[in-house]
Amino acid sequence: MASKAIAIVAGVGPGTGAAVARKFAAAYPVVLLARNPANYESLVEEINKSGGKAMGISTDVSSPESLKAAFDKVKEEHKDATIAAAIFNASGRFVRKPLLDMAVEDFVAGYDVGVKGAFLFSQSTLPGLLKHGEDKEAKYPPTLIFTGATASIKANALMSGFATAKFALRALSTSIAKEFAPKGVHVAHAVIDGVIDIERTKEWLKDMPAEAKIGPEDIADAYWHLSTQSRRCFTNEIDIRPMLEKW
Repeated sequence: MASKAIAIVAGVGPGTGAAVARKFAAAYPVVLLARNPANYESLVEEINKSGGKAMGISTDVSSPESLKAAFDKVKEEHKDATIAAAIFNASGRFVRKPLLDMAVEDFVAGYDVGVKGAFLFSQSTLPGLLKHGEDKEAKYPPTLIFTGATASIKANALMSGFATAKFALRALSTSIAKEFAPKGVHVAHAVIDGVIDIERTKEWLKDMPAEAKIGPEDIADAYWHLSTQSRRCFTNEIDIRPMLEKW
């Protein structure tokens, strides 16, 4: 296990966030951020009982005050630890409506968490990521990963608000990557193109083979691989889709 280095996952739920937390907990102490403690409590217990180290913090990533309080707790628990990996998996409220039926609140529903939250999370984690990049004993470069979606690169009808937020997240990731790659930080945006196989989507594509959905553990494997790339091979965007996805 890497010494004095942690991984932070924002947006921990029963699917991708949990799978990513489990994957990175095999190598680092993990900090799990979610607004609702129910999203991380059992996972923290599971990781700690299985020999890893995890802490969960109830956090509103769209709030500077909430994020500051969360990172104050991280510093209190982990002292001068660097950040080996930071994964932003949070997403704002999903709205699917015709444009003429949308209120302004519907249009910006995904912005506060999905864009503003990603900006604030980046500001909160980059100092620790940069510090990790200066550690000559660190096995891998520090990595910041953003979870995107099909809507990050393709805006369909009825998806104007959601797609606008996801396009913005991709732009943010690209800008951060170009600014911080020369400083040794690997920044990657993941286009998750397909249905993730979780409890909520159990009835979706139920007549299709398993290969029609993306396994959350497989997303976690891809994220782990991104975090282990050398400074001679930074993948800044990755497409993730199941074998049977039409694209």
